[in-house]
Amino acid sequence: MLLDGTLIRTRRRSGKENRKNYSGKSKSHGLLVIALTDDRGRLLRVSAARPGRTSEITACRHDQLTAKLLAAGLGAIADLGFVGLDDSGPDTGPAVITGYKAARNRPLTRGQKLSNTALAAVRAPVEHGFAHLKNWRVLGKVRTDPTWATALVRALLVLTNREVSR
Repeated sequence: MLLDGTLIRTRRRSGKENRKNYSGKSKSHGLLVIALTDDRGRLLRVSAARPGRTSEITACRHDQLTAKLLAAGLGAIADLGFVGLDDSGPDTGPAVITGYKAARNRPLTRGQKLSNTALAAVRAPVEHGFAHLKNWRVLGKVRTDPTWATALVRALLVLTNREVSR
């Protein structure tokens, strides 16, 4: 399974009530969605839509995603935004596999760079899954509460899987 999050850009509304939907990382208003895909890029599960300012790792922790993956006996491959998500002990296998981050005073070794390259190649299909979901133009017109947007995103998940499987 592949794990990733994306910001679905929405129309900007002014006022205090829409400040929570502003993502400083993307410099735009939107809703954050976390998804699990298979190795071919088909979306399997979509989380609840969250305000755009929410970080991906915080959304996964709020949903207790690692506990659910471990309970199901599954694992996921994620990008560097999810480093530190899997707090499982040494006795259990990792639920979320991520790459290596370089620090200012600690560059990556050649093996770590090769590992990151291999993980990036495996993770490419998750971006295709999000691209299929974002093709629905109605998502860009959403100007509503994230709870209503969640129902819309999950309905579009069903339609997207139906269109892709044709």
